[in-house]
Amino acid sequence: MCDQKTKQLTLAHFWVAFGAFALASVMGFYQVVERSGLIPALQSPGVYFASVSTHGVLMGFVLTTFFIMGFGYHTAANHDAPFCRSAAWAGFWTAAAGTLLAALPLLTGKASVLFTFYPPLQAHPLFYLGATLLVVGSWVWCVLMVMAVGAWKQAHPGGTLPLPLFATGANAVLWLWSSVGVALEVVFQLLPWSLGLVDTVDVGLARTLFSWTLHPIVYFWLVPAYIALYCFVPQAAGGKLFSEELARIAFVLILVFGLPIGFHHLYMDPMQASGWKLAHGVGTYVVVIPTLITAFTVIASLEMAGRKQGGQGLFGWIGKLPWTQPMVLAAILSLLMLLLGGFGGLVNASYAMNAMVHNTAWVSGHFHLIFAGTVITLYFAIAYRLWPSLTGK
Repeated sequence: MCDQKTKQLTLAHFWVAFGAFALASVMGFYQVVERSGLIPALQSPGVYFASVSTHGVLMGFVLTTFFIMGFGYHTAANHDAPFCRSAAWAGFWTAAAGTLLAALPLLTGKASVLFTFYPPLQAHPLFYLGATLLVVGSWVWCVLMVMAVGAWKQAHPGGTLPLPLFATGANAVLWLWSSVGVALEVVFQLLPWSLGLVDTVDVGLARTLFSWTLHPIVYFWLVPAYIALYCFVPQAAGGKLFSEELARIAFVLILVFGLPIGFHHLYMDPMQASGWKLAHGVGTYVVVIPTLITAFTVIASLEMAGRKQGGQGLFGWIGKLPWTQPMVLAAILSLLMLLLGGFGGLVNASYAMNAMVHNTAWVSGHFHLIFAGTVITLYFAIAYRLWPSLTGK
């Protein structure tokens, strides 16, 4: 079970994650007000783009990375999968140092490159160095989680890996591989370029390397949310998971098909061959399958719980669900947002339709439905569930 020292480790990660969320939320509110034009004194292109970049980095990289690491350590400890706590703290401080380094140029307007790392936009070297340290800290977590899974298997020969630990291990492997793209781009292209060591970079290669990471990172974000949907929601609803086998299949499909699909972000770029774009487009549609499996399995689990509570008829079980349970309410709301955001993703994955929505607010809407509607909602639900045991309050 999770001991006091692991609880402290988890809490440290959670505090950084939700601190980043709080700051990013303020910036998001500022962006809405600035764009509305209601307060002319607030209008400043420099401040606006600095806030957009900082908002994106805090939400997309800092909040998610620290939350996932903290939740992973808690999951491993809760299932008696040992890991080196001193190495975990080293990873935490490495990632925290990277976050602080990147924050300096972000907050001073010297890294207004949004969060896509796309040249020819160039940031201050400290931004790229900080981002590198953040990724390195997350790699420590990945290695520790893979080793924890191995240690559990060694201690339980022939045993079935607990589903939360299974998913956490899959997520660690997913992030280890998918983060290599942005790491190569930063270390061998953007950082030397920003330091003046080279005069220019290969923009096409840089965008290709970032696309290697750009879409798999979404599944890196989603896996903890899926763990909550599969493992916490049925219990909170008073039932049980409809099928653990389907859950495991979904995580394997995410790991296998979530990787080679980043080129659908580059449909309009001329540097990638049409054949590769087609292959990535097909892969994007295939990765819809684990999402559909998740939706079906979770809804089936909720229906079982509702009927167990006396629900009758075709939809009578819905009213019998414990709507006052935060985890159940969060699950239903997040699934609705996932449905809408997933539909938007299918549009983005279509080569022809992507040409119409490319670089429009449609893309931002799709992203926010998935990230804010599904990921963040369930992150808060997870934290709400774990907080009493972590703090004793």
